Amino acid sequence: MVRSLGLIAGQTAGSKTAKNGMRIGVDIGGTKVEAAILDERNQIIRRERRPTPRGDYGATVDLIGALVDDLEQDIGWRLPVGLGIPGCLSRATGLVKNANSTWLIGHPFDRDVEARLDRQVRVANDADCFAISEALDGAGQGAAAVFGIILGTGVGAGLVIDGNGRQGQNGIAGEWGHNPLPWPSAEEIPGRPCYCGRTGCLETWLSGPAFEADYERETGTARDPIEIASLVNDGEASALAVFDRYVDRLARGLATVVNLIDPDRIVIGGGLSNIDRLYGELPARIARYAFTDTLSLEVVKNVHGDSSGVRGAAMLWAAGDRP
Repeated sequence: MVRSLGLIAGQTAGSKTAKNGMRIGVDIGGTKVEAAILDERNQIIRRERRPTPRGDYGATVDLIGALVDDLEQDIGWRLPVGLGIPGCLSRATGLVKNANSTWLIGHPFDRDVEARLDRQVRVANDADCFAISEALDGAGQGAAAVFGIILGTGVGAGLVIDGNGRQGQNGIAGEWGHNPLPWPSAEEIPGRPCYCGRTGCLETWLSGPAFEADYERETGTARDPIEIASLVNDGEASALAVFDRYVDRLARGLATVVNLIDPDRIVIGGGLSNIDRLYGELPARIARYAFTDTLSLEVVKNVHGDSSGVRGAAMLWAAGDRP
């Protein structure tokens, strides 16, 4: 069963501390699965990362079990486990929906992991976990409304308002990656096909693979997003041309978020968050499209790096909880 994200900022401070206060978080990404132990101060004290067994549901469940087993063997305690998944559990069926790791779709993922681990687990969308981590003690700390976005293998986001993580009635709050690209040019119509069955979704324009594909069309050379980001930061002309298109599309997508929820701070995570120029250029670009005369908005890089997701997954349990 999906647990409400609840009063994020108050969970640890207001709960009775257990003997060790530790929890395990697991973040299932498109390329890697990370598991980590958090202590009562939300510090990572042990972690493991292994490649994601893409396309293999059973192997994914088994890998999570193996990672948890390894961490618990090291410390000698049985701990609560929280999972961040690239999708969510349907409240109607209890099965995974909306996952860009499509081999998870249609499976009772929480129940299968619970059977493997012989305990209850708590599950939330990976971008929700990212937003929780950054809103509690990261780049969103102190802001009343935080929209935390992930620009990686997929495009997702989580929303935290006044310390409360918002999942919504359908568990899809923050799924801006599957809205269409706003104000498309003629060259951007009808858009690219998305795994969700529609065309023109923001994810097809703003994900790491989309960024990589645009660079290859521009130059005829295939490079991964990390290499392209480095070239952007170095000022390489072709990379900058690709980046200019990218940041304009990102600004259009985020302008619709500003129009809807008017967040105080947008925190960016994922591999593309390492493009330093984003933070200098995005606010002014968003202001071109947002429905306002002046724009008061902070756009900031995450504090906890690619471990924010695994931290937020562990934070689905308070430090005093027992599985």
